[in-house]
Amino acid sequence: MKMMRSSILCLAALLLLAPLLRAQDLSKYRHFTLGMSLTRVLNRTERRMTDVNVIHSRPALIQELTWWPPNLPGASFQADTVEQILFSFQNGELYKISLTYDRASTEGLTALDMMNAISANYGPARNVVPEVDSAKIDSYDVKQKLVATWEDSQYSFNLVRSSFSDGFGLVIYSKRANAEAELAIAEAVKLDKQEGPQREAERQKKRTDDLEATRQKNQKSFRP
Repeated sequence: MKMMRSSILCLAALLLLAPLLRAQDLSKYRHFTLGMSLTRVLNRTERRMTDVNVIHSRPALIQELTWWPPNLPGASFQADTVEQILFSFQNGELYKISLTYDRASTEGLTALDMMNAISANYGPARNVVPEVDSAKIDSYDVKQKLVATWEDSQYSFNLVRSSFSDGFGLVIYSKRANAEAELAIAEAVKLDKQEGPQREAERQKKRTDDLEATRQKNQKSFRP
């Protein structure tokens, strides 16, 4: 009887903890999961490779895809609360999701309202940033203010607020992959700067060569 009682208590504890464990999966947002391939994200968003922007091609391939969730017409029409999502990929793997909420959907909501709504799905925030007087913030230096963070050892899930529009958004990323991507981007910028003069010289030479080829062609065909 004692063993049965213990088993029942353990089962009850697991049942209570299961929703909480699912709620705190910080690698997922709606139908997207960090680590997804670019191909799968394109399929989920019904976009094409031509919609993908290459930001850097070396030392790692950094790509971005911007998506505007569609509003479905019909009797039960309801606009999506998300206005825009920016997906960031490193070597074809999704490492960061940055989204902006529709202003009409969040109008009047406070930072606490937003935190409570997110906590319902992802558990309590690990870090809450105190409100800062906007008059003390240089809006030219700070584009987004951090409001609250949900995180574990692998992922960071951040509620942010625009310093310009005061609108809300989320920035979700894999800590490991994001760190690797930032290093790759910094190296790419360094390489571009070093190779800039050579690339400009090559561009000017090509332009001169093309102009000379056109000149020679027109010399043969021109009739006064």
